[in-house]
Amino acid sequence: MDRRNFLKITALTALFGLGSASAYKLLSPDEILASIEGSPACDQLGMVIDMDLFRSKETIENVIEACNKAHNIPIIDNPKHEVKWIWTEKYESAFPDSTSVHLSEDIKAKPFLVLCNHCDHPACVRVCPTQATFKRKSDGIVQMDYHRCIGCRFCMAACPYGSRSFNWENPRNYIKDVNPEYPTRTIGVVEKCNFCVERLERGLKPACVDASEGAVLFGKMNDPESEVRAALSMNYAVTRKTELGTGPNVYYIIGGQEHA
Repeated sequence: MDRRNFLKITALTALFGLGSASAYKLLSPDEILASIEGSPACDQLGMVIDMDLFRSKETIENVIEACNKAHNIPIIDNPKHEVKWIWTEKYESAFPDSTSVHLSEDIKAKPFLVLCNHCDHPACVRVCPTQATFKRKSDGIVQMDYHRCIGCRFCMAACPYGSRSFNWENPRNYIKDVNPEYPTRTIGVVEKCNFCVERLERGLKPACVDASEGAVLFGKMNDPESEVRAALSMNYAVTRKTELGTGPNVYYIIGGQEHA
């Protein structure tokens, strides 16, 4: 038995010992906060998505396409096998606990961009048995090491945002134009948004930010002079499923406010 299969069986044995509930439901917000060290004094990176500034459906599509091309994301027609790093959801799906019966039809109709939230207290990090998912101390990005991933999918069960995808098929068969600057993955591993760490290391912004025509901002959340902090100080913004205590670092500006 090779190391990968041994670790997978060990991990599954642990899961079955806990019962049939999903991994995330086993973790209360208080448990997450107690079991993971508080966010260190790092340059936590985050994102602000201003839904008012998406002037057309094409701009949203360009954002998704830019991410797909930058990270060799396979385009698989089978919805059960598709791989998504950034995609769209209706308001009711993106913010299920913030939906009002009097929600405006305009907001109901908007396609909201969703992705990994790179949380302050990521449940996915805690449940990973091989540390294939980890939180970077320097900037708070929740990163993955694909070589350490054994495909147990604990992280998928733990993530309350559905931000991870599993490669049920060989993804390399579904990539038309390979970007040589980012590695392709293999069958049997999980993947997700990485805030474009490979671009940040070259002094570039994330691909989705460049393609958004100013609707997506990115920067240091702890820096009061940063672009993201300026946007948050001038607009009311929300995060997804805030009540869970994971501390998302992707904020949304929603609904017809005047911009300074």
